[in-house]
Amino acid sequence: MAAIKRKQREGGSFSASSMADITFLLLLFFLVTTNIDVDTGIGLVLPEYVPPEERVDVPISKERLVNILVNENGDVLLNGDVIAIPQIKDRLKERIKSKIDLPKNKKLIVSIKTDKETNYNIFIQTLDQVELAFAETREEYSLAKYGKKVKDLNDTEADEMKENVYKVVSFAEPEVVK
Repeated sequence: MAAIKRKQREGGSFSASSMADITFLLLLFFLVTTNIDVDTGIGLVLPEYVPPEERVDVPISKERLVNILVNENGDVLLNGDVIAIPQIKDRLKERIKSKIDLPKNKKLIVSIKTDKETNYNIFIQTLDQVELAFAETREEYSLAKYGKKVKDLNDTEADEMKENVYKVVSFAEPEVVK
């Protein structure tokens, strides 16, 4: 029997010179089209720096001040009493409501002081409860006075509501709190 000879063909080839261009274009495409989440942190308005020699100490009456202390063990003290974090909101709302009709210089001041070793998560939970207390009080005030939710108020009504339910939160320097 006769053997059939096959022709040997050369393998296919391609030019790799444009491979770098294609790779660069794909990389650029994915960089442009990908959304990268960036932690933006906590949005707080910080006061301007005032040199120590220009600082003025203003006496604040005890009835205006609410002290929240968070120690390194995660214990939260509200005016010296140990409380659970979820209780902060309800206790603060009572105090905020009692100051609604007072002038701006008599409104409630919330001072949050932490230890240097305080768990960051506990500090955020505490801050969230303070913010929630003010937000809920503003919502209740808005419904009672205007019959509308805060988001539905016009600019004049919103400004008046913010003036009456005025929010002042102070962050005191960390120190050892036991």
